[in-house]
Amino acid sequence: MARTLDDFRTHVAALISRPAWRPPAAYAIGIATYSNRGDGCKVLDVRYPVINAGENAGFAALITELVGGDGSTGVVELSDAVLDEALDWLAPVLADAGEHPNARLVPVLRRCRSGSAVDAPARRVPVLAVIASLADAPTSAEDVFLRLHLLSARRVAPHGCNLDGLFGLLNNVVWTDRGPFDPDGFAMAQAELAAAGEHVSVRSVDKFPPMLDYVVPEGVRVADASRVRLGAHLAAGTTVMHEGFVNFTAGTLGAAMVEGRISAGVVVGDQSDIGGGSSIMGTLSGGGKEQISIGRRCLLGANGGIGISLGDDCVVEAGLYVTAGTIVRLPGGETRKARELSGTPGLLFRRNSTDGAVEALPRGETWQEGLNSALHSNG
Repeated sequence: MARTLDDFRTHVAALISRPAWRPPAAYAIGIATYSNRGDGCKVLDVRYPVINAGENAGFAALITELVGGDGSTGVVELSDAVLDEALDWLAPVLADAGEHPNARLVPVLRRCRSGSAVDAPARRVPVLAVIASLADAPTSAEDVFLRLHLLSARRVAPHGCNLDGLFGLLNNVVWTDRGPFDPDGFAMAQAELAAAGEHVSVRSVDKFPPMLDYVVPEGVRVADASRVRLGAHLAAGTTVMHEGFVNFTAGTLGAAMVEGRISAGVVVGDQSDIGGGSSIMGTLSGGGKEQISIGRRCLLGANGGIGISLGDDCVVEAGLYVTAGTIVRLPGGETRKARELSGTPGLLFRRNSTDGAVEALPRGETWQEGLNSALHSNG
């Protein structure tokens, strides 16, 4: 007997009311790519077209119940039987005129196994990933990919989820115009394609794919897709030019111009400009732990750089690199290490052209025009 919308609602209400049920902090169903080499468990990538963060608890309760889960952290393959049962329950939902993105993804996943032959370099598998708490460290590559999607889709802010240990969970992957490949055996896969008269173009060999292959945030402009990693957070109005670069768990909190490098962990405030060839120190190299930020309405000049945070309305002149240990002369003639000025608003950092000293001065009329609004209307 066909189920009705009332049947669905009653069933979901019963699932949510179970004493053991806990709504997850985040979850998604998606398509994972696994290498067919070795034990077949190496994760190459996971694509989550629809991600959920503290929402759509009814669908979460339905799909987790079908796989025997309770909302706790984990990853499970969605078998054909599970997807068929889900489609049976969701039939009345899919029949109405609503959006229901999670429900509409289920029939897509039911078809995703096509072309996943055992003798192929990789296979595609529908999966469910659940994260009970984003404060907990990730437990699998599928878990990491969901967190990276959450960041790039602006569902969590930079530093809004725990990414401890992600490098040990992710695998090195050959990213191509034909999708991800396992580096082990790639030469043979390449040869087989060549023998069939087909070409594969390698874009990179890395643990992180380009963000835009997985998430395209609304209201942004990116001139070179290879320069923004999955896990970057680009606020609406952000423009990343050809030489700009944004790492994972880094990015912008408002409209910004990015022509330099935003390293992992760095966040840039609204109406700030990261000049061409400039650099902002991150936390991945050298054991650094301080999370550097740039405030609102700041200008980091071309080929300049910082190893300290900038408060609102600061300017670093072109070509000047201010590290935490840089000796800075103040207006009264006394000196301080730059780290003591970290986060102070309204400063102009420059190099005195007469004696070469690095100076920090109260910011005057420098760069009062701010960003060109026409360049950041990315609708």
